[in-house]
Amino acid sequence: MEDGRTTSKPDQDCACAAGGLGAAASHPHGHDHGHAHGHFPSGRNERLSWAAFAIIFVFMVVEIVGGLYAGSLALIADAGHMASDALALALAAVAFRLARRPRDEQRSYGYARAEVLAAFVNGLGLLVLVVWIVIEAIERIITPPAVKGAPMLVVAVAGLVANLAALLLLHRGDHDNLNIRAAIWHVIGDILGSVAAIAAAIVIVATGWTPIDPILSLLVALLLLRAAWNVLSPSMHILMEGTPPEIDPAELERHLLAHVPKLAGIHHIHVWSLNRGDRLLTAHLEVRDLAHGPEVMRQTKAELKRRYAIHHSTLQLEQQECVDRAGEPASEGQDPAAGEDGANRRK
Repeated sequence: MEDGRTTSKPDQDCACAAGGLGAAASHPHGHDHGHAHGHFPSGRNERLSWAAFAIIFVFMVVEIVGGLYAGSLALIADAGHMASDALALALAAVAFRLARRPRDEQRSYGYARAEVLAAFVNGLGLLVLVVWIVIEAIERIITPPAVKGAPMLVVAVAGLVANLAALLLLHRGDHDNLNIRAAIWHVIGDILGSVAAIAAAIVIVATGWTPIDPILSLLVALLLLRAAWNVLSPSMHILMEGTPPEIDPAELERHLLAHVPKLAGIHHIHVWSLNRGDRLLTAHLEVRDLAHGPEVMRQTKAELKRRYAIHHSTLQLEQQECVDRAGEPASEGQDPAAGEDGANRRK
């Protein structure tokens, strides 16, 4: 186990027998379990997350006390956001620790998904915060409370300094990691909240017009809504086993057919991710002669690693009809003898 990520045994190809299609052919499978991805060290991500958590948590308490004393929704909203930030950073740090645990019999892929789950929860937390700010802001616009501008300004400036310090810490982490991205968006939301609170305090001190406080809080809520979507969308895609957005299965098929000489066809392609970095693939490879199977498998795996950074692939070799398609009715207008295999076979 390295600091960055648990690694399994070195890359290897293996073949095993599967159910045959009569006596003519068997279906060896290749399993590539190498995970040498060169990831950004999650140990460093964890330390940065805990350091940012400490800063955010301390100034969250300061803003809660200051917001209640000054009667400012902008400060209380920012303090609420900082509370969600503190939770988000703690979840991220715990997820980074879990992700480095070795895989076991119950979790054959390890704990890499813990990071994605934490990011999803963080995104939901942002949505809850947005709803609360909007409801509270509307109430304060209808019935403006008294707000003390000077204390509000002092606390908002202190909160801005704290948020900037936390942001600088997180920018030293892995920007491709969903949890780090989620944490950065949380802190950016805090910074915007602090700026809004400073602007509102200046207006209140200068003019005494208190509705500016909830109005600017609504603007911050809109920005947080976009941030929540930027976190929830990719995490939901991964949790739903979606194809990585940078990979086109049709292009992948064309590329393999063009660069693996003895590959006759490819189908049943499934590509998904454990997290933003670990991609996995399963596919059926068609060959005209099973004697060429090991060579086709090695070349296919090499292309998957080189072009698509897919380091874990499980491939099934086939010579005749696909066993998973046997007995299925042919599509309308399709040759029953061809099936899916005939549609994808190299001419």
